[in-house]
Amino acid sequence: MEDNIFDKVHEVDLQKTMETSYIDYAMSVIAARALPDVRDGLKPVQRRVLYSMIELNNGPDKPHRKCARIVGDTMGKYHPHGDSSIYGALVNMAQEWSTRYPLVDGHGNFGSVDGDGAAAMRYTEARLSKISMEMLADINKNTVDFAPNFDETEREPVVLPSRYPNLLVNGTSGIAVGMATNIPPHNLREVINAVVRIIDNIIEEDRDTEIEEILEVVKGPDFPTGATILGTRGIEEAYRTGRGKIRVRAVTNIETLPNGKSQIIVTELPYMVNKARLIEKIAELVRDKKIDGIVDLNDHSNREGMRICIDLRRDANANVVLNQLYKHTQLQDTFGVIMLALVNNEPKVLNLLDMLRFYLKHQEEVVTRRTQYDLNKAEERAHILEGLLKALDHIDEVIRIIRSSRNTQIAKEGLIEAFELSEVQAQAIVDMRLRALTGLEREKLENEYQELMEKIRQYKAILADRNLLLRIIREEILAISEKYGDERRTSIGFDEYDISMEDLIPKDNTVIAMTKLGYIKRMTVDNFRNQNRGGKGIKGMQTIEDDYIEELLMTTTHHYLMFFTNTGKVYRIKAYEIPEASRTARGTAIINLLQLSPGEKITAVIPIHQYEKGHYLMMATKKGLIKKTPITDYEHVRKTGLAAITLRDEDELIEVKSTDNRKDIILVTKFGQCIRFRETDVRSTGRTSIGVRGMNLADNDEVIGMQLNSQGDYLLIVSEYGMGKMTSMGEFTSQNRGGKGVKCYKIMEKTGNVIGAKAVNMDNEVMLITTEGIIIRLSCKDISVLGRITSGVKLMDLKDGVSVASIAKVREKSEESEPKNEESGAEEEEEEKQDKE
Repeated sequence: MEDNIFDKVHEVDLQKTMETSYIDYAMSVIAARALPDVRDGLKPVQRRVLYSMIELNNGPDKPHRKCARIVGDTMGKYHPHGDSSIYGALVNMAQEWSTRYPLVDGHGNFGSVDGDGAAAMRYTEARLSKISMEMLADINKNTVDFAPNFDETEREPVVLPSRYPNLLVNGTSGIAVGMATNIPPHNLREVINAVVRIIDNIIEEDRDTEIEEILEVVKGPDFPTGATILGTRGIEEAYRTGRGKIRVRAVTNIETLPNGKSQIIVTELPYMVNKARLIEKIAELVRDKKIDGIVDLNDHSNREGMRICIDLRRDANANVVLNQLYKHTQLQDTFGVIMLALVNNEPKVLNLLDMLRFYLKHQEEVVTRRTQYDLNKAEERAHILEGLLKALDHIDEVIRIIRSSRNTQIAKEGLIEAFELSEVQAQAIVDMRLRALTGLEREKLENEYQELMEKIRQYKAILADRNLLLRIIREEILAISEKYGDERRTSIGFDEYDISMEDLIPKDNTVIAMTKLGYIKRMTVDNFRNQNRGGKGIKGMQTIEDDYIEELLMTTTHHYLMFFTNTGKVYRIKAYEIPEASRTARGTAIINLLQLSPGEKITAVIPIHQYEKGHYLMMATKKGLIKKTPITDYEHVRKTGLAAITLRDEDELIEVKSTDNRKDIILVTKFGQCIRFRETDVRSTGRTSIGVRGMNLADNDEVIGMQLNSQGDYLLIVSEYGMGKMTSMGEFTSQNRGGKGVKCYKIMEKTGNVIGAKAVNMDNEVMLITTEGIIIRLSCKDISVLGRITSGVKLMDLKDGVSVASIAKVREKSEESEPKNEESGAEEEEEEKQDKE
């Protein structure tokens, strides 16, 4: 007895046994659990759940079914694993913040973005979503292979037909053994347009598609939770190589409350970030004094959307706090892309183009098999119809054979012999009802036969011509794009550390508008069409109460914008970093872009193309002081700003110009006085100096504008109530700096004080902005040229209580040259003049 027991003990090498067992386990996890198939983008558990639901007839047009029933069916028929893993996959496919285009329509508690789990499956219900029907479309038409299930009692699909590129559209993540995948979700329209581009290149030019063409179409991942991707370097690396790191940042906004305190509002979080854990982390950082300045933290999120409010102390710099939050919390996160998928059951890292090509190859196979299936069905039916029509042609003989036969089998044999029919045709004739003998029924049969013959011709044409097949795929996926496509949720922002970003920004003319209360935006020039003098203008900005446009300037997207503040500091950003907005939008609070201190306001903005030696910044203050400093002193502006000028009490910086020490300076005051003096009269002083007296002002008078003689042949002066005129520059003779100047505008009750002055030429256009945000664009040739001591003509029709707030000169881009503008273009204009002379 004991001998028998020992006979059954086999001695084995433990190392070899462990190796083979572990490799078997690893291959099982890789091929049948953790990784998606490149064709339909689904892991086996997801595919089995969707197939179980379609078998349960649980479509979007049917009532929801208990999740426990769906999980039970999936587990019993196809997926012999724990119910929690199946339910977990089902829940994930139903969560809008996890799946870009949910494949399951859930009913009940399916968890939350705070990391709350779904309710138990006995409480929740689900059905297929509309878009998941496209994943399963035509599955019964032999479009994909089926394999036996684990116990060979059922058959399950090896892959789904997947009529859209689900692998990229919904993305996936999974950890196998020795490898992992992490594919971000994408926008349906962009991915389908990329497939269409590949198809078009094959049909029209018979060539392969380059990855550069696809990168033009697919801008980057599109996460269900929105947020902003920083830069394009990570995206491009991931798309070209299959691996890359994409930095994602939350969408935040800094709002200033009426009591002077600031608030950081978070409205969108990076993908897969747990909101509740994030708030806990911020509270922890405040408690441990790693972040200073936060006084309160509230989550006001509801069904309308996410809203986390971070209240700051009155003296805290909101931008500094925000940067600390980006550094220490998941408000800024990194998405590591690994585009690994199963190709012929082998794991491969694929680039973007490879994924799309494998998907297209799968679609070609699906549509070919579907067409072949439809062709077979059509031919079978046509064959039967041919027999029925032949029988109707010889109906008397058919009736005679059937009547004279003892049983059905003999009748069939008699028909086959008499009319050379097949077994199937003979059976159909025997089964034929007497009503088929009516004329109408015969006509129906003939029409059906004609239609089938046309379909058969079409199916054969598709199977014979690859281009025709591709056209059908193109048509069908474009219909899906039209039906289910939506706008991008994730914007692609600028990464200050990614230099290549700048090369992608086109060099366009742009209008920068900034309001009195510090809202700023960038607009395209074509927003403002030319109007006739005396018109009412168009709405230029949606402003809040007591706010109006104060600065409006033309520049190009690649110029630096230098912001000078009332405290005498200067800040700098590139024009393209200002978010673009529509003509009527309010814009972004400047505090979101610059690290302004509490109480600090922008008083002058100038665009600078480059910092050249021999060029200066000329500054004018409200009290008539003037200061000239080499422009190179301002070349390195820190994020926290740089001291630009020292101001006396109640004085403000009102205008700054870039000059070359060869021009005349013109100062204009609100009471209509004007002085012109040579730039060389002003000695160059250091960056933090006060400057020298430029003009001797009367009581309560103040300087409202500074211009250079090289900027135009005429001086345009505009008053508060929409009156204005142009005066020849020659009427203003040079005098010594520091004088009272000469009269340049006749102020009356109907004109109000002078509001702005610009040096212009006849071919220039100007924009006038009212305190209500209305903008009018005028051509200078329509404005009268009058003497110094005149009031001018009506430029703009104003309502009672409304006045002109500011004016700006428009300069369009010439075809060959770099675009210029009223500020930074001054030195180029002077050089042009000298060349002509």
